[in-house]
Amino acid sequence: MVRGGGHFPGGTMLHWRAGAEGRGALFTGDIATVAMDRRFLSFMYSYPNYIPLKATAVKAIAAAVAPLQFDRIYGAWWGRNVEKRAKVAFDASVERYLSAIA
Repeated sequence: MVRGGGHFPGGTMLHWRAGAEGRGALFTGDIATVAMDRRFLSFMYSYPNYIPLKATAVKAIAAAVAPLQFDRIYGAWWGRNVEKRAKVAFDASVERYLSAIA
């Protein structure tokens, strides 16, 4: 379990080292949601109210995930997964999100 915080202090994700045929998998739940195009992720304080997450919280999530190795991300909703190069997608998504809210 990885405590990343996010929209509440105890927000956690699951890192499975042996997942994705040994390349690692990250189960993000709604801490980082896989976008509809499945190439990016996004971060929300409140999904029902469309309130974006603050930069400090996104940076904390990124710091918690930084040392992990993973090639796949399983999101919170059916079919919303990043099937390959997930670490690259995650890192790019953090930068994209922070740039958008700056």
